[in-house]
Amino acid sequence: MHPEIEAVAGEVEEASRFVEKLAEETGKVIVGQRHMVERVLMGLLTGGHVLLEGVPGLAKTLVVSTIASAVDLSFKRIQFTPDLLPADLIGTQIYDQRTGAFTVRRGPVFTQLLLADEVNRAPAKVQSALLEAMQERQVTIGEQSFPLPDPFLVLATQNPIEQEGTYPLPEAQVDRFMLKVKVGYPTREEERAILDRMGGREAPRAGRAAGLAEISRARNLLPRVYVDERLKEYVVSLVLATRDPRGHGLADLVPLIEYGASPRATLHLVAAARAHAFLRRRAYVVPDDVKAVAYDVLRHRIALTYEAEAEDVTPEKLVTRILERVEVP
Repeated sequence: MHPEIEAVAGEVEEASRFVEKLAEETGKVIVGQRHMVERVLMGLLTGGHVLLEGVPGLAKTLVVSTIASAVDLSFKRIQFTPDLLPADLIGTQIYDQRTGAFTVRRGPVFTQLLLADEVNRAPAKVQSALLEAMQERQVTIGEQSFPLPDPFLVLATQNPIEQEGTYPLPEAQVDRFMLKVKVGYPTREEERAILDRMGGREAPRAGRAAGLAEISRARNLLPRVYVDERLKEYVVSLVLATRDPRGHGLADLVPLIEYGASPRATLHLVAAARAHAFLRRRAYVVPDDVKAVAYDVLRHRIALTYEAEAEDVTPEKLVTRILERVEVP
């Protein structure tokens, strides 16, 4: 065993014990949707924001609120609507007539877990208010900047862009999400389980499974999960293949990609792969960890050409081609 793996293996085993209890508690409320639940946990462990996309009614909001109650962190929900203003999100200055001075009223963004519900139903000026918070972990009100709590995580839900009353998110904001998770319909068995579980008088609730101490310990340990040098080169090759497909033996993708993934994709691929390994109680990353998170990290960072849209080519299909062609170490 590699010395770096051996040094951290015991700590990973111990620090990841809360994951089983967390899965058990969320499982009391959530039927199926394991992929979505795991991706939200990965965001929580890495500090990476997560965007959940799916039609209404697929438990996106329920997953976020359930995990928030199970990890015992401060949690606020903002319903994004067309009439929402930036001040409704980050706060504003209020003039006090008695003192003749302005005081700051902080908005709901000052929390550890922020659920931005139906985030693409608000106009661009509200979306831009989130940019500073998501990247710098601070907001500016007037001439003052205020740090946000640690950890601070945006968990956003959005409806598919074809839905009525939605706005496309700015590219700068989309790139700040570590993961974009596509949420699908439940299976027949899961649908029946939902009916039995949620059809009663009292909805089930998740109990406390972890607190700030457990989450902080896991987050501090995650950068020590071992990533081999060859695996780092593999990650870089995957990202560069989205920018220069011809140079990576993917000339057929050149007419389909407007522009490829940013350097954030490289950082997020490694961070997400580490979290994927940690959730499986491993102290090292393997190529399958990278492949498992590649779709969620890359799908929203690849811009398609008109030709790709005309041919019904999706980002997922492009990621599949890249994974098939780039050599695995």
